[in-house]
Formats: sequence, structure tokens, C-alpha cells
Amino acid sequence: MFDIAIVGAGTAGLSAAIYGVRAGKSVIVFEALTYGGQIINTPEVENYPGIRQISGFDFATGLYEQATGLGAEVVYERVIRIDDQGDTKLVVTEDGQYEAKSVILATGAKNRPLGVEREEELIGAGVSYCATCDGAFFRGKDVAVVGGGNTALEDAAYLSAYCRTVYLIHRRDQFRGEEKSVERLRKKENVKFVLESRVTALNGEGKLESITIEHGKNGETTQLAVEGLFVAIGQMPDNEAFANLVDVDHSGYIKAMESCETNVPGIFTAGDCRTKKVRQLATAAADGAIAALAACEYID
Repeated sequence: MFDIAIVGAGTAGLSAAIYGVRAGKSVIVFEALTYGGQIINTPEVENYPGIRQISGFDFATGLYEQATGLGAEVVYERVIRIDDQGDTKLVVTEDGQYEAKSVILATGAKNRPLGVEREEELIGAGVSYCATCDGAFFRGKDVAVVGGGNTALEDAAYLSAYCRTVYLIHRRDQFRGEEKSVERLRKKENVKFVLESRVTALNGEGKLESITIEHGKNGETTQLAVEGLFVAIGQMPDNEAFANLVDVDHSGYIKAMESCETNVPGIFTAGDCRTKKVRQLATAAADGAIAALAACEYID
């Protein structure tokens, strides 16, 4: 029997673990893949208060080592459901069952696919959702990035150091990301903006060889020869396993106010998986602290 069970070892989950164990509670953290969440793939973090610059991997590793050093237990098992038993919660994983007095859902979000035919087929054969993971494989080659937010801009900047040409494709005429990042990219000779356009087809035998682009102004289509396509069009919550347990909105985000409480007593949520306006590293850490302290208050 644990005091607090946390689902997800990202920034929110590990921050919750730190606050939970420091409050004297027994804490177990469940993670299906690896600790850190999506920030682990970010080469440079420059917007976390108090840390001028750090890699996402180093940031996540620091959180992990702090949480486990304080006494939090991290278990690498995928949670498939949670049963509300009133005063206790039963956490069911693919490998076993665990009881806890409270649960914090910090599942984060996952990359949103383009939804183009053959996209899944070509993952690992030209299609990627992580520039920092796969960018080096395309050294000296032509690639494209799809998206208009900060992630897409960061991906294009990262790839420009390896690739011959980086096409940045966005369906609108302006980017949603920071203007400072846009201006940096404008100064790079090997980065080409393809605006008011969308990818409609992926072409190639066994691997990606080109993409078909439809241009919004006139509806014309063109072929762009690229060997890599990096998709950065946003995220969607990873809450399918808990949609019948707690209230979620139409997009699948867990409904919660700033208190991080859900509609189920003893179950809390934190980070990018919950309803909120701002999803940043700092807000994920703040959510983790709030949820953990709320869970402690619930237990006591």
C-alpha cells in the first residue's frame, strides 16, 4: 500500500514525487517508456526559471535523480486501468496490481500525427516525430518539417545544422511560435519557408522519397523531393485508459481546475494531460507540486 501512486515520470510526475516524499509519504511512479517525458528530446531549455540553459535530457535526469534519491520508487510498467475502491485505488499495470491511497495522473501528451496515408508505414523510413532523435541520420540530405509552433521552429533550427536543405511547411501564412525563433530561421540560407501549404501524400518505395504539397491560395499541388519528414503539429493527451474513470473534455484532456483535483475524490492530475491554457515546463512542475500537496491533504 502506497500513499501516492503517480502515473507518468515526466516533469509533472517527478515534481509530484519530490513533493510527496518530502512530505513523508510513500510514493510510487509508473512509467511506460522512459523518465523525462517529451522534454528529454529538447536540445536546449532556456525558459525554466533559475536555470539559464540546460539540455532537456540533463533537466529530466536531474529531476529523476532527485526524486529517487529522496525515496520515490519508479516502476517501468504501463498502467492499463485504475479502479476506484473508495478510500483506496487499485492501479492495474500490464505486469501487476498496486494499491494506493491516492493517485496523480501525469500522463502528459503524445505527438499528433498528420493523418496522411502511409504515415504509420513510413515511421522509421523517413517519417519522424523527433528531430533530436533522428536528425543525425539525415546529415547532408533534404528534409521537411511540418508545423508552425515553437517545436517546429526548434526542429527546423536543429536540423539546419545537419541537413542540406530544411523546408518548413505550415498551413497558415504566419507562425504561432516565437518571433525571435522565426527571425533566426530567416537568416539561415538552408531553411526555406513553405507557407499556406499542407502535406497531402507521402511518396516512395520502402522509404520516403518525396512529399506532395497542396498550396492553399490556388489549390495547386507540387512534389518536393525530401528523404525525411519531421512532424511537429502539436500534441494530444494520453488519457485513453482513464476516460471512464475521470471527466475529460472533448479533446481528451482531464478536467481540473488549478487545484489539480478531478471529479473523483483521491484522484488528481498534473501537467500537459489536464485542461489548462498554458503548457510549459514551469507549469508542469508547478502542477506536480500542487497535486502532490493536495494528495497529502486528502490522505491526512
